[in-house]
Amino acid sequence: MTDLFEKVTGSQDVFKKIASKIPGFRGYIERQNRRAADKLLRETVADRFEELYQRISAVQVDFVSRGEISYVDDLEKGALKVRTFIDKVRRAAYGYSGFFDAVKINEEELACVYQYDAAMLDLVDGVVSAIDNVEASVGADGLPAAIRNLTGKAQECLDVFNRRNEVMTQG
Repeated sequence: MTDLFEKVTGSQDVFKKIASKIPGFRGYIERQNRRAADKLLRETVADRFEELYQRISAVQVDFVSRGEISYVDDLEKGALKVRTFIDKVRRAAYGYSGFFDAVKINEEELACVYQYDAAMLDLVDGVVSAIDNVEASVGADGLPAAIRNLTGKAQECLDVFNRRNEVMTQG
């Protein structure tokens, strides 16, 4: 989590480094850096989940080629939840609001939002495991349960995002 923030602050130009020494301006620069780190983290989350969405789509194609059409619709529920999550993450408000923005967010809330974004990245492993389980269960009795598990993991991702959104809109 702090690695991304340090990456952004380390790449500041000389003007920003000098301006960060001016009283009051430093907080503005830090918020801008946190906003950039938040955006970078969310783009990473969305990209990773895009890869997972492609894997789910490949499993659906495999179901069609095997003639197991009945599982395609079941798996589509999970795929739609992952796609919705990706779209929400890509279009989410940044972890900082400007002076004239309708939603204001302070430093504590900003840190909380950043933690939610990092938690979204941690969700990747659970979804990967669920997809692996679906792939391993093809042709077995446990396939419906594996698909339900994947759908549940995808819903968990949406729930984490919605809690993040609640932090952004509280105030």
